[in-house]
Amino acid sequence: MTLDDIVAAIRIAHDEHAPLRIRGAGSKDFYGGMLAGDVLDVGVYKGIVAYEPTELYITAKCGTPLAEIEAALAEKGQMLACEPPHFGGATLGGCVAAGLSGPRRQQAGAVRDFVLGVKLIDGTGQVLGFGGQVMKNVAGYDVSRLLAGSLGTLGVLAEVTLKVLPRPMAEQTLVFELGESDAITRLNQWGGQPLPISASFWHQGRLWLRLSGARAAVEAARGKLGGTLAVDAEEHWISVREQTHPAFAGQPLWRLALPSTAPDAGLDGLRAIEWGGAQRWYAGELAAVRGAAARLGGHAVLYRAPESLRCREGAFAPLAPAMLALHRRLKKSFDPRGILNPGRLYAEF
Repeated sequence: MTLDDIVAAIRIAHDEHAPLRIRGAGSKDFYGGMLAGDVLDVGVYKGIVAYEPTELYITAKCGTPLAEIEAALAEKGQMLACEPPHFGGATLGGCVAAGLSGPRRQQAGAVRDFVLGVKLIDGTGQVLGFGGQVMKNVAGYDVSRLLAGSLGTLGVLAEVTLKVLPRPMAEQTLVFELGESDAITRLNQWGGQPLPISASFWHQGRLWLRLSGARAAVEAARGKLGGTLAVDAEEHWISVREQTHPAFAGQPLWRLALPSTAPDAGLDGLRAIEWGGAQRWYAGELAAVRGAAARLGGHAVLYRAPESLRCREGAFAPLAPAMLALHRRLKKSFDPRGILNPGRLYAEF
């Protein structure tokens, strides 16, 4: 498939008012709302377009597997610092469209923070370019980062340019036996200190803490923090990134984004705490979960559940009227006939 093929398919759908379901590898079909429309398979549009290790950026087509990109980066001692999940075969386009970040997000930032530029095909079949190949780009609105997490509702991400970073010189993982409240307290205490903490994960009374950076800094932090050195650290963090860890086994699975200092949400079914306390996972039929998250200053996402439940309850927290109006205007601007992934983000569009 070529870029012209994708453009032609979108233009036909636009003319016929026919909804399209944009699909790369399908690794995140579980995420978001309704899956509707004829499948537009962009997973075959793949390949690395440009990679400049000295300039710390890589450009690739939307169907390029993350594994291929990370292999190329590893040869030069570099990485995708947001540590996005693969889920068995994720593509670059799906990575950015879903906006899902891994354990290193608490230190390095989210997927959107590494998007430098995109080539987008909008809902009329027009090819648009936004951003560039450097971080310092102030030409107009930051549309490139706006597209992260839009789930294909604004266009097909034909090409993406990402900032990459060097791999840390040293890493160690420490394990602590702590209850939920003590873990949250410790994570916030450590978060306010100059420690090279790149990831944290709490589950059933045990806290894993990953240290990354210069060898001397990692060793000094280990001596200061104590804990037990993990022997299966790499496997553990892969299981967290890929969500194969037992903590993610329950359904429905809720993801709560909260202030890191937020106390116990008062809900049953706590499965895990990540990102220094700012991301918490709950499993089960929790009627009050969104209200509890809002009271603590955050929001809840129905992350994994049957599609029927996600469509009925809404995968994402309801938007305030002003924000909903803004989303509708954006959708109208990029996809005037509403043919791209309708209902995937919100039922209203």
